[in-house]
Amino acid sequence: MTKLTLSLAMGNYDRTRAIVDGRVQIDGVDPVPMLLSPEEMFFRAFRHEAFDISEISLSSYSISVARGNPHYVAIPVFLSRAFRHTSVYIRTDKGIEKPEDLRGKRIGIAEYQLSANVWVRGILEEHHGVKPSDIIWVRGGMDTPGRPEKIKVDLPADIRMEEAPEGSTLNSMLAAGEIDGFIGPRWPRCFAERHPHVGRLFADSITAAEVYYQKTKIFPIMHVLGVRRSLADKYPFLPAALLKAFISSKRLAEEALLDTSATKVTMPFVEDNLKRVNALMGDNPWTYGVSENLHVLNKFLDYHADQGLSPRRVDVAELFHPSTLEAYSL
Repeated sequence: MTKLTLSLAMGNYDRTRAIVDGRVQIDGVDPVPMLLSPEEMFFRAFRHEAFDISEISLSSYSISVARGNPHYVAIPVFLSRAFRHTSVYIRTDKGIEKPEDLRGKRIGIAEYQLSANVWVRGILEEHHGVKPSDIIWVRGGMDTPGRPEKIKVDLPADIRMEEAPEGSTLNSMLAAGEIDGFIGPRWPRCFAERHPHVGRLFADSITAAEVYYQKTKIFPIMHVLGVRRSLADKYPFLPAALLKAFISSKRLAEEALLDTSATKVTMPFVEDNLKRVNALMGDNPWTYGVSENLHVLNKFLDYHADQGLSPRRVDVAELFHPSTLEAYSL
């Protein structure tokens, strides 16, 4: 049997490395991997359908499903997950000490629809009483002036949105105190460079995330794996084959982390952090599959609809190829 030669765009992660180096094979597929940044992948996938298989934004994908024109169909492989208490940056000289102090502040965002921003806005409203309409949003490029939304969005009438001044970047505006904060998946460069007046709203973001998880059991999902819908229709074996391979690849990465003979990650205290994570979340914290993550997906879709990003509330089953909603057992 001749294998399908398919382009595969994804991030450079330990959990996908075994697919890139060939230790894990995708049944019936000879992949052509491209390791790209989320910004490039998502723009090319949603604007130009550039890849056969691609890591895609859960938020942008949910918009396309709600509008009835998704070019990709998702596989419940969650290549990016993160507790987004790390994603709220503030000017420490603007009187912002707690989430409630964000009301009336001007907060920079690269794109309103980013999955990380959906989670942050949902958490701020549900757990701290700060609605999206309480904040003045300033949209622009982080380090390059201007940044288009990868999918056009229609925001609710009560959302106050400004465009960053022509020629300005969100990083320069935050550094100069022209905006009061920034929300996004990447930290702003001025924070990384230790600007004296730029910090995180949740200074101890790990403890804040642990409290949140203990309360909700939610480990937020950012990205899913998408396969071109026409390919999934033509080759029904493909979605389940992708799920199988990506589960196997992640399992190898997890086994490597547990091997303490020599640390596999270029960072100290990996074993201690693993022990802390397992105590909080159990032995399998980064799960794939729909049933294991149904409460997480439902919460995201609630937020997505409440924030006016999707014209209707999408059902979880609409997101994923039917063959990936269940698995065989022995």
